[in-house]
Amino acid sequence: MASEEQLSAIKRAKVLMVGAGGIGCELLKTLALSGFQDIHIIDMDTIEVSNLNRQFLFRQYHVGQSKAKVARDAVLRFKPNISITPYHANVKESRFNVDFFKEFDVVLNGLDNLDARRHVNRLCLAADVPLVESGTTGFLGQVTVHLKGKTECYECQPKPAPKTYPVCTITSTPSKFVHCIVWAKDLLFAKLFGDKNQENDLNVRSSDTANPSEHSEDVFECRKDEDIEQYGRRVYDHVFGHNIEVALSNEETWKNRNKPRPIYSKDILHVKMTKENGDTEKDCATGDVSAMSSLSLKNPQDVWSLAENSRVFLEALRLFFSKRGKEIGNLTFDKDNQLAVEFVTAAANIRASSFGIPLHSLFEAKGIAGNIVHAVATTNAIIAGLIVIEAIKVLKKDNNSYRMTYCLEHPSRKLLLMPVEPYEPNKSCYVCSETPLSLEVNTRHSKLRDFVEKIVKGKLGMNFPVIMQGASILYEVGEDLEDDMVAIYAANLEKALSELPSPVTSGTVLTVEDLQQEFSCSVNIKHREEFDEEKEPDGMVLSGWVEAPADKDNNKPNGNGESTSNALPSEEIQEDEKDVEIQETSEGTENVTGKKRKLSEVDESRNQKKPEKLDVDDEDDELVISDDWESLTKKKRV
Repeated sequence: MASEEQLSAIKRAKVLMVGAGGIGCELLKTLALSGFQDIHIIDMDTIEVSNLNRQFLFRQYHVGQSKAKVARDAVLRFKPNISITPYHANVKESRFNVDFFKEFDVVLNGLDNLDARRHVNRLCLAADVPLVESGTTGFLGQVTVHLKGKTECYECQPKPAPKTYPVCTITSTPSKFVHCIVWAKDLLFAKLFGDKNQENDLNVRSSDTANPSEHSEDVFECRKDEDIEQYGRRVYDHVFGHNIEVALSNEETWKNRNKPRPIYSKDILHVKMTKENGDTEKDCATGDVSAMSSLSLKNPQDVWSLAENSRVFLEALRLFFSKRGKEIGNLTFDKDNQLAVEFVTAAANIRASSFGIPLHSLFEAKGIAGNIVHAVATTNAIIAGLIVIEAIKVLKKDNNSYRMTYCLEHPSRKLLLMPVEPYEPNKSCYVCSETPLSLEVNTRHSKLRDFVEKIVKGKLGMNFPVIMQGASILYEVGEDLEDDMVAIYAANLEKALSELPSPVTSGTVLTVEDLQQEFSCSVNIKHREEFDEEKEPDGMVLSGWVEAPADKDNNKPNGNGESTSNALPSEEIQEDEKDVEIQETSEGTENVTGKKRKLSEVDESRNQKKPEKLDVDDEDDELVISDDWESLTKKKRV
């Protein structure tokens, strides 16, 4: 039973929830049933069919509606006397500024991406409002507490960078199915259906000696004298046949590798296949655009043969051009788009077959391409309960009782929940400790645009940056800017750093601010002539901003969940990107009290399995960002 003090703190509290997905639904229900009277919830998403298996406040007839508003209505049906204010909006909108955050006693995060988490963390720091972070992936979960000046902030520890693969591996020497998925999704799909002018590493030129004019022809452009099937076969033969032969011509590449085999459509399919596609208009009758439906392929967990993959490839391409032709040139891959998933699965499998890589089902391929680790509703419920427990402690200002708690998949010494005392702020954190950063860059070649996109937005997570050298403003974003200033800043973006009105050279100190986040940091510039294109692809190196070490084992896939902070002991997370890294470690412990222990004591309680790393992407609302348990044991606790 809650004490009178707890009940009083709960009833008086004004709570902000960010996220109404898997964790959010459970959290809103638990807050309401725990006695909270004034709850505000922000979520920009609408309900999808794929949400219904775990986001229990939603029903089939809610599909397409606002998550925040439907969640509010569902909870008010069984707790009608409380106040729930929904916002169908992006938390990064300007109206959700520091003054807005100051209205709340505690902020509870159930977000699905790193960028939004960093944004909320900075607003909570600026508003001096406690933040409770959370995340789940499968059976694993975590809850962490962040208070300005008392515990580390969300960004005190490095958040792993997105998983990347060398271009040469993807385009020339794939060895894993994930390489084929990346090729099919980011190169082939983008080239056929996305922006034609965007840079792409696919070989687009034909070298058909029978037609010398094709040397200058883009194979991915449909000719006026060919139908869609002829066009599809030409693309098929080019990417799976011609390009493979071109790769084989470099004998040095294949000295220590298995050689791929070129695949041509005439060797796999009959000359004319339209009539073999079954009812090609079936998709129109049902309202769904699906190559599987046209070809009467029903089970997404079946592994298609090479011939079936080839038919799906050509049929999906036909349907894109015949049913979604107006969208060609503006499409991007979407894991929830059935036709896109079918095309990418088929293309990846054909390429895998060429390189001797095992084929995968559409179900498996979708998980890899969409960075999905399937959510477990029970884990979300456990984590939601732990969030509320920590929120009540925060409201009571019970500083000595705060815990970061990790939910484990397998019991260790009969424990499934591992509580740990929070850690003090990292004195080297550039967010909460204002430690200056250092940037090595070629100031004569790199443009201000490179600095803004790759560093300010890409690494520092600023949304509305202002860049200054002394009192001189080099760049600014804002709705209230005069047109002439917008033009000046736009022109500055295209100038090399050393050619700006206030030249940026070695020794220059730039001040970078985000006015919405009320966050500022200093960047010391150091000129450097050359960079390693493979190891330093950005052409600049930021120091002081700590990035997690790269995963040396590319065999590991990507996972997905609803996530957060810094130490999720994990053991069996399946393959998945969008951009974060999970440290895979054992879960053993001998103490649930959260008291301080020596590193040696922690080591004795851990399994002997060496920690491994796993990269995750945060596109789905089931992302988890977790970090190394071992590194946590080495940090000083509060």
